[in-house]
Amino acid sequence: MLETVCHKFLETAKKHTTRTAVMFKRGGRWNEIDWNGYRAIVENIAAGLQTLGVRKGDAIAIFSNTRLEWAATDLAVLGLGAITVPIYQSSTPDDISFILHDSKAKILICETPAMARRLRDVLTAIPSIERIVCFDAGKAGATPDDILTLQEIRQKGEAALKHSPTLYELAVRELKLDDTATYIYTSGTTGRPKGVVLTHTQAISEVADAFPLLGVTFRDRTLSFLPYAHVLGRIEIWGHALIGYTMAFAESIDKLKNDLVEVKPTLIVSVPRVFEKIYNGILAQAEISPLRNRIFRWALATGREISQYKVEKQPVPIDLALRYRLARKLVFDTLYEKLGGRLRFAVCGGAPLSRPIAEFFHAAGILILEGYGLTETTAAIAVNTPFDYRFGTVGKAVGDVRFKIAEDGEILVQSKKVMKEYHGDPESTAKTIVNGWLHTGDIGELSPEGYLRITDRKKDLIKTAGGKYVAPQRLEGLLKANRFISQVHVHGDQKKYIVALLTLNIDQVENFASENDISYKDRESLVGNPRVKELVRRAVADANAHLASFESIKNFAILPREFTIESGELTPSLKVKRKIVDANYRDTIESLYGSDKASQAEAHG
Repeated sequence: MLETVCHKFLETAKKHTTRTAVMFKRGGRWNEIDWNGYRAIVENIAAGLQTLGVRKGDAIAIFSNTRLEWAATDLAVLGLGAITVPIYQSSTPDDISFILHDSKAKILICETPAMARRLRDVLTAIPSIERIVCFDAGKAGATPDDILTLQEIRQKGEAALKHSPTLYELAVRELKLDDTATYIYTSGTTGRPKGVVLTHTQAISEVADAFPLLGVTFRDRTLSFLPYAHVLGRIEIWGHALIGYTMAFAESIDKLKNDLVEVKPTLIVSVPRVFEKIYNGILAQAEISPLRNRIFRWALATGREISQYKVEKQPVPIDLALRYRLARKLVFDTLYEKLGGRLRFAVCGGAPLSRPIAEFFHAAGILILEGYGLTETTAAIAVNTPFDYRFGTVGKAVGDVRFKIAEDGEILVQSKKVMKEYHGDPESTAKTIVNGWLHTGDIGELSPEGYLRITDRKKDLIKTAGGKYVAPQRLEGLLKANRFISQVHVHGDQKKYIVALLTLNIDQVENFASENDISYKDRESLVGNPRVKELVRRAVADANAHLASFESIKNFAILPREFTIESGELTPSLKVKRKIVDANYRDTIESLYGSDKASQAEAHG
């Protein structure tokens, strides 16, 4: 019998009854719940939702940050045969309105009453919403009368289970693999979000292939912090149900540093931005003094030698192993302890990870395994593994995945992991899935050994006035490897040359100013300081050293602020909306093409 994630959840809970299932922090201390207790929470929520009239096929929207209640509610909803509709906590009211209307959500679950109140105007126009539920009560328990708390839902469920204790198990038995499990709305860099329809087939295919391939076992412990509206975060819940590892829920992304030390995870699933910040922080620390910098550079060079032997699966010479032991003691052990001291590896996806950053961490003894996938493929369809990895690639195909490279370089995919359709949008579905092959929109190439390398987004490729194609992700990755640069937007379509808009990692720049006695009135004046501009010019010149003349950056502008979700320049998953940035900074971009040749030559280095 083919089983769903919920079938596997029940098996896991029965098999590992007294082992720790979840960890969460309340009142300044970490609490643990075993699998028996976790199953009880899920069953109570499911039974409580059923008392509210939730039935198979109903859509239940969740608008909340990552937390234990989110994961438990997801398993409860899926077990009933209902459909989970996640919404990014940072979504605009307009997008939330569209998602609720398009999904015909029956119940909206918010994190707090305050979040529900923010949506009052939106909800008046959504006739399908019958009830609002909040994970937390209001201050001093003051929750509006028309809003139920999750605690009340669980109490209703507990009462129902006294009369029908196998309610959840019976509902799970009725699940079929082709039943819809979730609508995940793509954040999209252009236009309206599209509702990706994933069935139980896609969910179980993904986690049953990916997690064992990575060597994940029930003895592992993860720290979960990605938003569950992102498919990469969501498969943590489903993988946890399948494998039975302990899942700890981070307090917030701002407290991640402390949570890592306290939880001591053996693996984490993350996006590149987290590693970029750690990397930049380490480089800044290394430059505090000349002596520290010399020790750091020596340790890094030693680590890179070790890394090469590991990648090639060659025995490490004894003298090098001894040098590396000293390098770890002097430099790398501190980094390892900051990540909890037990990390076996990290999985990175959602956006490209700079190869220099991946190689740096490996030199430090920390393996980051880059993977590749889309919402439309239920996350990973290619991944490096602890036993088979190549930096600069996203690894080999996962499970039943088949790749084909189209004539124009686009990656095409066949797999059970590919979505059923876009909800209510047959036209977009037909354009995306053609003759059984999903068109990813990404450009890439396969090595003879089967490693997949992503070179760029098909729609993002820049064609210069000279007819040359430029992949902006490569340029942007080279620049973001510099600790002073935070965000990059490359422009040059139908232009004679490439230019870049840059934002600064302001904390690092402020440290630089302090160390070099640079006075400034405010952050805006600091951004415009000539010595800061020189820092950026050097970074651009360093990046250009790795590029052909036609793709090198001939001019740049430093922006006074970062791109944000609120300004519409970033998607909720932090991808740059190129058209919006082009429009918002049209005058700045045009000025870069109108500058004199001396300025252009300066940027070129």
